[in-house]
Amino acid sequence: MSERLNILYEKKPCYDIVFSSSYDELLSELNVLGISERKICVITDSTVAGLYSEDIMNLLKGNCKNTVLFTFPAGEENKTLLTVKDIYELLIKEKFDRKDLLIALGGGVVGDITGFAAATYLRGIDFVQIPTTLIAQSDSSIGGKTGVDFDGYKNMVGAFYMPKLVYMNVSALKTLDDRQFFSGFAEVMKHGLIKDALFYEWLLDHIYEICDRDEETLLEMIERSCKIKKLIVEKDPTEKGDRALLNFGHTIGHAIEKYKNFSFTHGECVALGAIAAAFISWKHEWLSMEEYYEIRDMFVPFNLPISIQDINPDEILELTKSDKKAEGDCIKFILLKKVGKAVIDRTVTDDDIIKALAEIQYVEDCE
Repeated sequence: MSERLNILYEKKPCYDIVFSSSYDELLSELNVLGISERKICVITDSTVAGLYSEDIMNLLKGNCKNTVLFTFPAGEENKTLLTVKDIYELLIKEKFDRKDLLIALGGGVVGDITGFAAATYLRGIDFVQIPTTLIAQSDSSIGGKTGVDFDGYKNMVGAFYMPKLVYMNVSALKTLDDRQFFSGFAEVMKHGLIKDALFYEWLLDHIYEICDRDEETLLEMIERSCKIKKLIVEKDPTEKGDRALLNFGHTIGHAIEKYKNFSFTHGECVALGAIAAAFISWKHEWLSMEEYYEIRDMFVPFNLPISIQDINPDEILELTKSDKKAEGDCIKFILLKKVGKAVIDRTVTDDDIIKALAEIQYVEDCE
């Protein structure tokens, strides 16, 4: 049996998040949306297409007016307006109207692109999220943030647009390679660090089960992670206040991601950004030294980096100032007052950031 959360928007029910171990209940969930009278476009990438698109298309066949499949090459480098343009062209060719439906089948890139296309095609068409990665199931599919990168800058073009359903099949995580699976853990850990110290401790206590991808453990982990994000986005759906706390680790993380030309995964960069932010929190005398080092070392069992080679701190500093979360000359930084309590801080200096980057910069010992 599946479990569910309901997301509220402006204090009214908006959409359900369904947690399951299969796609057995997906059709009944879609039927609630009246798909028999709708055309459906399933949008996915070249990696996920070979794993799940045939099953999903077969499930939809005969249960809706028509189905079409749009597949684009996998990778962050394709999260652009050019891909969205190709989606528009297919929808126009297939005569999709506002009553029809898009389905995002894949990870965070697929979800962000599909959501943005849905928000902007004919000024708004319904869409559903079927996330297949840990990073999407635990974070990016929740909360209605959509968007694409522009000239390599993360999510510079986007919209807040809510899905009609999020359906999570946790068994899909078994098909991920280790790097993509562990990449998602950075966002999971972020939720504990910013809002729930007990969840952070639970993660510490369940390292082996998570690494072994035990299904019951993953279901509990993802549901608890989503509950934390639900509480935050319901209070501040369009990031006018505390929703910014979800950007913990992302200011420096996004800058590293761009600097490294997306050769690191998003989660790997968020882990490095989170360590840098925890370091600044320690230097602000909010975290103890022991807490900082525990946070840093917590990433190690999940194969996430705690240091990085070949970076230019000055260039990364400049990239942080181009981040979409910057406010004029001020960088809105998320720091930790303590484990489980994050704050928005506007006093972080260039020198603070340079020292944090020096902390995570790996330098080989010289003979």
